[in-house]
Amino acid sequence: MKKILVVDFGGQYSQLIARRVRECRVYSELIPYDTPVAEIKAAAPAGLIFSGGPRSVNESDAPAVDPEIFSLGIPILGICYGLQLMAKLRGGKVARLDLAEYGGRPLSVIEPGGLFEGVPAETACWMSHGDSVVEAPPGFVVTATSPHMPVAAMADRSCGLYGVQFHPEVRHTEYGQDILKNFLYTVCDIAPTWTPVSIIEESVERIQAQVGDERVVCGLSGGVDSAVAALLTYKAVGDQLTCIFVDHGLMRKDEGAEVESTFRRHFHVPLVHVRAQERFVGKLAGVTEPEAKRKIIGEEFIRTFEDESHKLGKAKFLVQGTLYPDIIESGTKTAAVIKSHHNVGGLPDDVDFDLVEPLRMLFKDEVRVVGEELGLPESLVWRQPFPGPGLAIRIIGEVTWERLDILREADAIILDEVKRAGLYRQLWQSFAVLPAIRSVGVMGDERTYAYPIVVRAVTSDDAMTADWARLPYDLLERISQRVINEVPGVNRVVLDVSSKPPSTIEWE
Repeated sequence: MKKILVVDFGGQYSQLIARRVRECRVYSELIPYDTPVAEIKAAAPAGLIFSGGPRSVNESDAPAVDPEIFSLGIPILGICYGLQLMAKLRGGKVARLDLAEYGGRPLSVIEPGGLFEGVPAETACWMSHGDSVVEAPPGFVVTATSPHMPVAAMADRSCGLYGVQFHPEVRHTEYGQDILKNFLYTVCDIAPTWTPVSIIEESVERIQAQVGDERVVCGLSGGVDSAVAALLTYKAVGDQLTCIFVDHGLMRKDEGAEVESTFRRHFHVPLVHVRAQERFVGKLAGVTEPEAKRKIIGEEFIRTFEDESHKLGKAKFLVQGTLYPDIIESGTKTAAVIKSHHNVGGLPDDVDFDLVEPLRMLFKDEVRVVGEELGLPESLVWRQPFPGPGLAIRIIGEVTWERLDILREADAIILDEVKRAGLYRQLWQSFAVLPAIRSVGVMGDERTYAYPIVVRAVTSDDAMTADWARLPYDLLERISQRVINEVPGVNRVVLDVSSKPPSTIEWE
């Protein structure tokens, strides 16, 4: 399968570039900017995309690629910083002009064809840069300009080198996806073959090659990620797989019974239900630091799987529903640690399993499409994401049984009202958060001193970015009245109106 490698210079839209390429049904993945040229050549990509980045190419220690990369004969598209780096390395000039460009800007296409095949001569694009290419390199022609930038796009078609100062991956660029398709389909000569069927076929082959005839256990959480990972593995190795559902006491209301019922009803994969509530909650006693919570839970998961594996006859492999965003947020060479996901940075060093991660390079929407192809029920495929550490990272402070009970009931009310309002599928996530603080209230003419509940609801495509959801006032009113009236220990409901960035979706 032909693929695109996105060379990441630490830009805020790097992951989005990879997503947009995949939306064109072409496989892509991120690689660090300092990946050796020999490794890139060995990977045999059909094309490269240089991402944006926060630095200036004129800084002495600015991220750069080995110029030898241009001798590989692979088409390259430079975006923003990527354009500037290409220009500098090929002999052009990059400088900081008096006026930078940020936000929506008009774009004038002066050389049609190539990247701009089918794009109007005048269109809108999204800019976000300080430096500018003020002189194109030898052999390049300027293909587009903007009111303040002499080189908004350039190309050396004989060498397969293209660059744009704007961001085609951002929806605000009117013909951004068309520009990417022109690069993928025409310049790189890639057919759109990255489909759910191809993902399943490739995953099954990879799992079979890795596992052989060894026994496998899968950590089933009840979400779409672990369910799809389990079904892909079952499709690959059959009864060599046993699913283990660990009920750690941090689940949502009635979730344990619902997960077991759904999975046993729809599929015939062997399933073990482990009731480990006391084990997990006991380990969290006195712990308030978020990363500590995640690491404790990650380790307990592994130890529980090890214990159950020995009962079953010792499995060599553990299947996890790790996604691409989990990898990125847990820290890479070009991406800072946002939070250690329990199945990545939260794992202990001494894991007695080899990991099988069929979804490691997929985004959530791709997982859902694969789930539909595998026959998962709609209620499971479109279930809102729920973090592996569960309610432990939605209690801001120490996890106690009392707080878990309060949060579980409040969360159930929020989900019930969101579903009644017909908004469940429109929201990426909607849930309750319990900060371990108390505030004064009055009920029945008496003073109360009780917990607040935070309502958190966001819209998103992939959880890499998210916007707070503008929930209707009447819905918020119903949620507030029900939570305060029906959940003992709560006397206040507040709404989180923060987007990601600068916040994250989860509070911890």
